[in-house]
Formats: sequence, C-alpha cells, structure tokens
Amino acid sequence: MRLDGKVALVTGASRGIGAATAKLLARHGAAVAVNFHQSAAAAGALASEIEAAGGRALAVGADARDRAQVEAMAAEVAGTLGPVDILVLNAAIQFPMVPFMDYPWEAFEAKLTGELRAAFFCSRAVAPSMIERGRGCIIAVSSGLSRHPGFGFCAHSTAKSALDAFARALALELGPRGIRVNVVAPGLTLTDATAGLPQQVKDAMARQTPLGRNAVAEDVAGAILALACDEAGFVSGAYVPVSGGSQMM
Repeated sequence: MRLDGKVALVTGASRGIGAATAKLLARHGAAVAVNFHQSAAAAGALASEIEAAGGRALAVGADARDRAQVEAMAAEVAGTLGPVDILVLNAAIQFPMVPFMDYPWEAFEAKLTGELRAAFFCSRAVAPSMIERGRGCIIAVSSGLSRHPGFGFCAHSTAKSALDAFARALALELGPRGIRVNVVAPGLTLTDATAGLPQQVKDAMARQTPLGRNAVAEDVAGAILALACDEAGFVSGAYVPVSGGSQMM
C-alpha cells in the first residue's frame, strides 16, 4: 500500500492518533501536513522527524473550527506540498465528562458545534481541488461511543454521531466526483487523552475485548492507512470500528 505522490492533511496531528497517522502515512510515501492548534513545538518536532526519515512534511497551525484559519491552512499546504489528496478529520474538541443532568448546555453546544465546524470547514477547504482532479479521500475519526454511548459521554456521543451522519452525506454527494468518504471509530485507545482514566477501567475494557487488550494509536492509524490507499478504492460510506472486536457491525 503505497501513497507515493499523495498529499495528506491530518488535523490535530501533534499527538496521539493524529501523530501516529501522520507518521504512518509518511512512511508509506505521502507528503504530510501536520496540523496543530496550540502544540506548535510537538507538531514541528513531528514534521522534522518525518523529514529526517526521508519524507516530506509541513507543520501548519490552524484552529479547525475557524473558517478563515482553515482556508489559510489549505492554501499553505497546497502551495508547499501540493493539493490535498487525503484529509483526515482528527482534530479533538475537548469536553467535560459529566452526567447529563449536570451538563451545562454551553459545554454541550461547544462540543457539538465544534466537532461539526471542524469537519465542515476542513472538508470545504480541500474538496474543490479534489473535485477538479476527480479524486480524493476524506476519513473522519469518530468513536465507538457514537453508536454505543457511555455514562458521562452524552456530548461526545452526540457530536460523533453527527460526524458519522455528515460523513455519510459527503460520501453520497461527493462520490460521483471521485471522492471517497469513510469513518473510523476507535474503541478505548491508550493515548495522553485517555491517560487520566483509572487503570481498573482500562483493564475492564481490555477484558471485554475479544482481542484481549486496549487499542494504541498505531492501531487506529493502520485502519486509516488502509482506507486511504488506492487498494480501498471502492470503499466509501463505511463505518469501520477499530475496537478489537468489542464492536461488531
């Protein structure tokens, strides 16, 4: 599975799943734009690591929820690396993990609209060049919680469910223009974002998983790579759980 000559833009790529994805796509030949919002040093270090290994990379800052910043980012990527062939919608929108009855509407709204603004603006920024060239691939990073909610995750589950629906709509509308749109839905993944979960919760989740462990960022990156490659050229509108078998479709 080679991505030679392809340009990938990974949002929220300075750490976790985004960083693992950027490194894996670069290892398979893609030039990679490493988007960050606040972690400029981490994104710059990742881009340097990719280039030191013989790849092409660009660290590019933008708040994915801000239309003007996203449009500027897309222009910078196109001018430096070339037009985007692969867009990975991975920017994390933070949220409090509290029960519904204690959830402030403002926090719920910020999660929901932030998730969709990021997906909408980034997709709109790269879709015109994809349409012009008659090819492209968009992969949204959702969550298994979009279909199987957990206690305290009402905003996250709702936002990711909306992201799933958005991806299906794009797959329908953009498919005739040669653009594939898919979703990967990780289960519990061991990154710094989940580092605060109690170990007993992680152990319990691992015991409930047929493969007997929790996911790591590289597991999710591997699924993204598989969907991004031309070998998956007839896969669009798919929802792909990356859960070790705990979520079966």
